[in-house]
Amino acid sequence: MVVVMGMARSGLAVSRLLREEGFDVLASDVLTDPPLAGEFERDGIPSETGGHSMDAMRRASEIVVSPGVPLGIAPLEDARRRGTPVVSELEVASRYLQGDVVAITGSNGKTTTTALTGRILSAGERPVQVGGNIGPPASAMVAASGAETINVIEVSSFQLDGVRTFRPDVGVLLNVTPDHMDRYTSFETYRESKLRVFANQTAEDHAVVNRDDGNVFPLPADIRSRRAPFSRGRPLDAVAWVADGQLVLEGTPVMPLSRLPLRGAHNVENVLAALVVGGIYGIAESAAAAAIASFRPFEHRLETVATVDGVEFVNDSKATNMDSAVKALESFSTPVIVILGGQDKGGSPAALVEAMKGRVRRAVLIGAAADRFETAIGGAVPSRRAASMTEALDLAVESARPGDVVLLAPACASFDMYADYAARGNDFKDAVRSYTKSRA
Repeated sequence: MVVVMGMARSGLAVSRLLREEGFDVLASDVLTDPPLAGEFERDGIPSETGGHSMDAMRRASEIVVSPGVPLGIAPLEDARRRGTPVVSELEVASRYLQGDVVAITGSNGKTTTTALTGRILSAGERPVQVGGNIGPPASAMVAASGAETINVIEVSSFQLDGVRTFRPDVGVLLNVTPDHMDRYTSFETYRESKLRVFANQTAEDHAVVNRDDGNVFPLPADIRSRRAPFSRGRPLDAVAWVADGQLVLEGTPVMPLSRLPLRGAHNVENVLAALVVGGIYGIAESAAAAAIASFRPFEHRLETVATVDGVEFVNDSKATNMDSAVKALESFSTPVIVILGGQDKGGSPAALVEAMKGRVRRAVLIGAAADRFETAIGGAVPSRRAASMTEALDLAVESARPGDVVLLAPACASFDMYADYAARGNDFKDAVRSYTKSRA
């Protein structure tokens, strides 16, 4: 019997896959009423809720862990002591996926890069499907995969923690900055999780890496895959870089930076990474340029909501860690009123506070991390606290002048006030729309 821990999307997908492959499955969740419990019941998948029973754990031949389940909990520690394999949904899916796998990870930019890579590869002749964190779980991609399929998968450190044999044909590591420090014992432990995307690769595989990130490059010597670096400068060993205002791939200009539909230097890196993958699969530069030019940013990622009285309102609710908030701030050359706060994920706010100096007109602080941010900011920039998103927007507007940007870049998770980052972003957008109507 295989026990699947976590009855959310990935747990349901891997349970279905395992059943189709002939395994007996028991789904298990700590919640008494998981949101997808009805789906498991309709599929006839046995389940237990309200906790993980030791009896089930001890009868398991393998335990498959959903990303939201920490690997250090007592039932899993006990299972490992008994020699029971504990793996992630990604590991199970990789056993059955046909075709090539392009696995994209990093602290920031994974979703944008995964979607853009899929768009570029779709300009070729091979079938392409995109999933993982960005869409259908990897297990749900198995049925549609074939020998010629390129499976582009966004993967997280939590998923990589539970891999044993997972071997992508192309692994992409965009960046590594402090994140999820509430779950990892150290930054180095978190970094090692990200590097696991390359752990099982051979000399036939490719490692696409950000040469400008000292936490990524150079890769450890024991990684055997072929290095394919990208850089916003032009190091001698880069495959893709920026020169004279152009994206360049292996010496061939692809398109001017001015045509990029994405804001910020970090998105230049994301585009370069996608370009390198396209080059590996032989996509013509002109086709890649067309795919990039037609790409549109995802919701809640530096999304312009409205411009009112010369003030631009930008929703970057997906900026859920310190570094992503820094990158959001650095995307603007005009003064910013930034809304920060939420559920603290750990990590030092020092770099964020430094980025605010000379750039932020006011910081508006919300959520459980407001105390920490208030202390960290000190007198570096003016700050105010707000009890709700509506109040936060009111305080932001109070400070804004024509030409300014009001930016939601929380640098935190959302779970203290919202179901997820999307709900937080939507609340910001609703507040902006209400303000817009009041000005009409």
